[in-house]
Amino acid sequence: MTTTRPHIIYDTVVIGAGAAGLIAAERAASRELKTLLLERNRKPGVKILMSGGTRCNITQATDRRGIVTAYGPPGRFLYSALAALGPQELVDLIEGEGVLTKIEETGKIFPVSNKAADVLMAFLNRLHRSGCELALDESLVDLQPTADIAADNGCFHLTTSKRSLFASRVIVTTGGQSYPGSGTTGDGYRWAAAMGHSIVPPRPALVPVTTSAPWVRELSGVTIPDVEIHLLEPNSNPSDQKSHLLDTRRGSLLFTHFGLSGPVILDISRHVSGHPRPQSLQLQCDFLPDLKPVDLDAQLRQQAAGEGKKQILSLVSELLPRRLAELLLNDAGLPSDKKAGELSNTNRTALVRALKQFPIPVTGTRGFAKAEVTAGGVLLDEIDSSTMQSKLVPGLYFAGEVLDLDGPIGGYNFQAAFSTGWLAGMSV
Repeated sequence: MTTTRPHIIYDTVVIGAGAAGLIAAERAASRELKTLLLERNRKPGVKILMSGGTRCNITQATDRRGIVTAYGPPGRFLYSALAALGPQELVDLIEGEGVLTKIEETGKIFPVSNKAADVLMAFLNRLHRSGCELALDESLVDLQPTADIAADNGCFHLTTSKRSLFASRVIVTTGGQSYPGSGTTGDGYRWAAAMGHSIVPPRPALVPVTTSAPWVRELSGVTIPDVEIHLLEPNSNPSDQKSHLLDTRRGSLLFTHFGLSGPVILDISRHVSGHPRPQSLQLQCDFLPDLKPVDLDAQLRQQAAGEGKKQILSLVSELLPRRLAELLLNDAGLPSDKKAGELSNTNRTALVRALKQFPIPVTGTRGFAKAEVTAGGVLLDEIDSSTMQSKLVPGLYFAGEVLDLDGPIGGYNFQAAFSTGWLAGMSV
């Protein structure tokens, strides 16, 4: 029969071995603090391994200001964290472990090997050298500040699935609720709330969007590399026909069997999941964002004059995939075999509208199960951004996705996780 010590004292316990947790634990242990990294899964870094289609989009090829700007107003919270570990420092750290990186056209930075496992191994190597103790397949059941904060008893009592222990400092890096199969089930919110923290209601972000439009299924697999999408909300005043613009994004669009995906959709999805009535929303697609409506009309008029015998379907198919071209012509009320020379002014106006302002109804998102990140979490106002320490509970720190901080697709969220984790580990 094996026995475990009922009271084990650590300088620091980090909860969750994801991006933020791995780097926070390594930083703390490298400062000669007795550090324990708890992970409920049998393997660390599960979400790292899943990310970027198992390639791991480490960060974005930009500077600190570029990361802050991408987050909008909440990005100001990241100033200190990025000062401690910016995008280039993160790349240098990974390459220092022998994992070369590359920049793709989108600015996304990946390992040259295209293997997320290589990125994870880089952080595990650093963790091992730091002397940090890694406990796998051990869930945290309860976290409580101790009533008697004696020097030899630590400040926090942690009950895990295997033991009871004490720690002077705790860093919560449990992630959000996205991809719950990876172990991120929102437990960190419960512990934070129990200790007085406010939790901004979590919702899926960077998640595919669903639609009731039956024709979308017919286009499943079709990708449009460059689309500008406006997310519109009908005006609450019935007499006002204008819609309210919630967000505008531009990027690649993918039609799927359930609805819409691709970077442009993932970026706009946080506004869908955060809306009280997502089924009232509408996506307005501009399939030719580089052409102004007046210029597109002039181009069609010129083609009608010079290529009058050519079918209009052939002309539109030169700009967009044929299946989508057929749909847009149908929406404009134009037969696909209609000749370009037969286009009237009214026909051109309808076609331009279909190409530049095509509506797609929204029903919702695919939820946390398919979300890459979580919007919402521990309220930033209650966290000291210069240290990641709680303003309410001394010795309690937060880093990564558990915070109310979500950015666009492209490596921004991993950068925030690594930077806040680094700062927390250096501050305990």
